[in-house]
Amino acid sequence: MTAQRRAVGGSRFLYDSFDLAQARIDAQERLENERRAGLEYRLNRIEEVLERLERRLWLAVFGVASGVIIHGALALIAAGF
Repeated sequence: MTAQRRAVGGSRFLYDSFDLAQARIDAQERLENERRAGLEYRLNRIEEVLERLERRLWLAVFGVASGVIIHGALALIAAGF
């Protein structure tokens, strides 16, 4: 029992339920913070994967475009231009 409770007087049961409620609120806040941190971590991983995928797609696009340009240049050379 704390000094404040002794000064006010009364049963400890008048205060324990409030202490328990505050402890539950604190536990829920800690749990929410951990879940939010986990969610942010997963979202960052997804963003990294998407960035790598985007780089691969652009590499494929530039590869196809360069192949088309080379094919056209070879056709022009074969035609005698």
